[in-house]
Formats: sequence, C-alpha cells, structure tokens
Amino acid sequence: MTVQDRILWINPGLPLDGLNRQFEALLEKGKRKGTEVKIVSTGRGPRDLEYRYYEALVIPDILHKIKEAEKEGYDAAIIGCFYDPGLQAAREIADIVIVAPAEASMHLAATLGSKFSIIIGREKWILQMAENVRNYGMELRLSSFKSINLRVSEMQADKARTMGRMHQAAREAVEEDLAEVIIPGCTMEYGFFQDLQSSLKVPVIDPIIAAFKYAEFLCELKKRFGWGHSKRGDYERPPNNQILSWKLQEQYGVDGLW
Repeated sequence: MTVQDRILWINPGLPLDGLNRQFEALLEKGKRKGTEVKIVSTGRGPRDLEYRYYEALVIPDILHKIKEAEKEGYDAAIIGCFYDPGLQAAREIADIVIVAPAEASMHLAATLGSKFSIIIGREKWILQMAENVRNYGMELRLSSFKSINLRVSEMQADKARTMGRMHQAAREAVEEDLAEVIIPGCTMEYGFFQDLQSSLKVPVIDPIIAAFKYAEFLCELKKRFGWGHSKRGDYERPPNNQILSWKLQEQYGVDGLW
C-alpha cells in the first residue's frame, strides 16, 4: 500500500500506561487508506495538563518534537491535548500541517450546528478554554461549558461513572442551553461519543477523531491545492540566523534541529 500521508500524534508529557497504544488503535480504525499514523509522547513532564504550569513545562518539548517530525518527513503533526498547547508557535516553526483537538472540534461543530457546548472535567478549566474559544472566533457559537467534576486521570478509571456524568451534562446543554452539537472537552473523554450521540440525537464530536480527520483533510488540501498555513503575519517563521547565533539549539539540547 502506498503511503499518502504520514501523521504524528504527540501526547504531551508522560501518558497513562497504555494510552498511546489505545490512541493508535482508535485512529487506525478511523484513518483513510494510505494514511500512516504514529503516536508518541514528549517523554518527560506531567501526566496531564490540568494546570497552566504543567502546560508551560511541556510546550518546548512539543515544539521540538514537531520540528523533528518535519525533518523526518511527516506531513502533519497533532498536539494531543484539548488546551491546544503551543499551537500557534508550532505553526511558526514548521511548514507541515499542524492541528490540535479544540480548534479542530470547534470548527467542525460550528459547521454541523449553530451552537455547541463543551463538556469539561472541572470548573478550573473554563477560563483557559474560554480564552481559546475567543481566540478561535467561536465565542458567539458557544452555548455553555458543562463540568462533570472529574480529573483527567479519573475519566477512564470508571467509565460507567464518566458516561453517566457526561450524559447528564450533555443533556442539560441540549435541553437548557440549546446546544446543537456537543464537544467532550478533553482527549481523555474518548470512547463515549457514540452512546451520547445515539441518546441525545445531536452530533457529539470526539476530539481525537476530529483532530485526526481534520489533519487528513488539511494534508489533502495542501498537496492538491497548496493551501498550507500562511507564513505572512502571525505564523511568520523566526529567523534561522537568530536561532543559531543565540545558540538556542545548544541551550535546549536539540542540536541539529535547525
């Protein structure tokens, strides 16, 4: 089989045991014929990004992993966290397609309905996620955030409990907040969308699948029509001569990356 697109999914930090294998199995089922997918982690740091400090720790590793992916011939890289950490910076430094779950899910949800709600783990997440909603121009499309009061590490530990809380929160979002589409607001809320969708009769966007299929779509657009991330303005590439003269590679232990 001829490989058409090579896509790298990057889980920030140290994932829960077996998580990468589970993600890979999920994406293998949903990929197009000819797409090659690989799941990796950045290899150090926290096991989730519930705190801004944890996010700050992993962003340099995410960016350098993406630059490595580009040098290795990947067509796209996906940042595997719903906070979309480092997304804009990644698009500065790389020419390949860069995708993240929140942005991809919101764009898809805004196409499938006029209003969407995001089901989050804890109320602490709301302000930071609301910042992304505004940055992506989706503030008028957001019906609500709904918390299920679970940490990232708890979401797959008791799936029946998680499903019950997600169902209650999503039903409230549809019936009370008039949401037309539901987005689980964490990549660890995977595996629940089909049951929720069947019960609620509205689209439920799994952020892992949404990010991956969006990456496949953008890869096709770039290869067929040349539509890649614009390098004029916000995604302008930092000058190589500065990176080299400031010895950033040596300081950050990524010799030869640039």
